[in-house]
Amino acid sequence: MSLPFFVYGTLRPGERNHDLFLRGRTRSEEPGLLAGAVLYHGPGYPYAVETDGGTVSGDIVTALPGSYDALLVALDRLEDCVPGDPRSLYDRVARVVTTGDGRTVRAWVYVAGPAVAARLRTHGRRVEGGDWRARG
Repeated sequence: MSLPFFVYGTLRPGERNHDLFLRGRTRSEEPGLLAGAVLYHGPGYPYAVETDGGTVSGDIVTALPGSYDALLVALDRLEDCVPGDPRSLYDRVARVVTTGDGRTVRAWVYVAGPAVAARLRTHGRRVEGGDWRARG
């Protein structure tokens, strides 16, 4: 399933991993919102944790057709995501996100893995407002 990616942290335009992983591999990038999640501070990067009532700001990134497979592998590696492995820091899940003009699209989102999410819910520090760029 070739879905766009919803990025909300260091992969956003202007953040440190954008140029390393996305520059030259994308067809489009547009602002978007993910409902049903909140952000928590991590060690230099955020975690999205799924929960009712929250919203996360980010960007919807569509890969160039010839770049998709390599980009998926690179992003899974960056996010320490091994599908089906409960020890992964992040899980890649398909979720509906909303574009800036109100359309909805299905996109891959890297959310905190189950053990990480449980720890953050108990001991984590939330990113107020759900926007990594506005963190304080």
